[in-house]
Amino acid sequence: MSKPTLTTESGAPVADNQNSSTAGVGGPIILQDQHLLEKLARFNRERIPERVVHARGSGAYGYFEVTDDVTGFTRADFLSTVGKRTETFLRFSTVADNLGGPDAARDPRGFALKFYTEEGNYDLVGNNTPVFFIKDPIKFPDFIHSQKRDPFTGKQEPDNVWDFWAHAPEATHQITWLMGDRGIPASYRHMNGYGSHTYQWTNAQGEAFFVKYHFKTNQGIRCLSSEQGAELAGKDPNSHQTDLLQSIERGVYPSWTLYVQIMPAAEAADYRFNPFDLTKVWPHSDYPLQRVGRLVLDRNPDNVFAEVEQSAFSPNNFVPGIGPSPDKMLQGRLFAYADAHRYRLGVNHTQLPVNAPKATKANNYGRDGLMASNGYDRYAKNYEPNSYSGPVQTNEPLSAPLAVSGYVGTHEAPAHSKDDDFFQAGELYRLMSEDEKKRLVDNIAGGLSQVSRDDVIEKNLAHFHAADQDYGKRVEARVRELRED
Repeated sequence: MSKPTLTTESGAPVADNQNSSTAGVGGPIILQDQHLLEKLARFNRERIPERVVHARGSGAYGYFEVTDDVTGFTRADFLSTVGKRTETFLRFSTVADNLGGPDAARDPRGFALKFYTEEGNYDLVGNNTPVFFIKDPIKFPDFIHSQKRDPFTGKQEPDNVWDFWAHAPEATHQITWLMGDRGIPASYRHMNGYGSHTYQWTNAQGEAFFVKYHFKTNQGIRCLSSEQGAELAGKDPNSHQTDLLQSIERGVYPSWTLYVQIMPAAEAADYRFNPFDLTKVWPHSDYPLQRVGRLVLDRNPDNVFAEVEQSAFSPNNFVPGIGPSPDKMLQGRLFAYADAHRYRLGVNHTQLPVNAPKATKANNYGRDGLMASNGYDRYAKNYEPNSYSGPVQTNEPLSAPLAVSGYVGTHEAPAHSKDDDFFQAGELYRLMSEDEKKRLVDNIAGGLSQVSRDDVIEKNLAHFHAADQDYGKRVEARVRELRED
């Protein structure tokens, strides 16, 4: 069987791919060797800027199947019929480390899911924790700067990490999650995923509901201790990537069951704490989990760079029947995610196969820019409205309108009767067994004891005392013990 001819990127046949063109035998390479220059120039540009956060990631394709009727709450077409399947792509990631960091790190995990629906792509961007460290996006750049490598030392600094947290009491709940037993998942298959934010669902009658997404792993929760995580990170930095790839290749397809919590929109204003605060969960006793469907991953990407590194998710990608809520962190991400992709991948990143709609076709007036597709009718207009046959608006909002009132300004979130930063962290601590509490305290004290300033340590200890007296006492005693060693 004859092999195809090797060509340059312009399609010209390559005569010699083993030897550069030189000025005589043993002479210097000449500038006219177009094939050499093209190969080197392309090689220099094979990597794009890595994500500032969620840089280290893995992904897989699969499908979402509806198992329960939720049409009373949303008119989203992909959720309209029991048994309906929608193709998906899911990207897992660590948050703080760079692209070469280990998978088995103590860090939240990104859980970014793209549904290729018949009404357009729907992106659900969350984590493996139901809460986050902050509640206002204006603090996000500062938070990430404190957790990433210090610009002078080039490594993560306990002083920076804990100094930020000392000034962010609302982080106490997420710190308790992160430093607890679920801080290092054993694999991507053995962890839950959460939409984390509050979203809006709207049904066919125009009734609005606020929802939270919970993807419960069907493999069971499995986690690593700090010691196990450090050992695995040293042996195989790609441990979670390896596990995901091999399990799917073996036909052992990981799956999750999707549940939602549903709050009628009218109940949000008088709920006992702000339901749009990303640092808090809704108690299941108030809003029980309701099953929606099943997510299955059954196909690995053919090319990790093209399909995982170039995958782009934006929480602003909604479909009819699903929309945003007043969650301030979500509101900030509606801009930030898409803007990050325009910087990293270019304005036409949505035309890449992993990001393009699959069950429908994008149809708009966007043109030109870097790497623009040539798939346009030569006579198609690039403005609207027009007198020709271009696409037109539907006049049907994707979701119900959100009521607003008051004056424009830099306001704190509205106060509810139980809006403090510590009570849910205390509730989480009190749910833990004695062994879990000991490991949590050891993990917190291991980092906090390395902080050089006593006032930063004291501010953080005050947060743990406020969450639970026993919690604070144990952390304080363990920090003191470690600093005296």
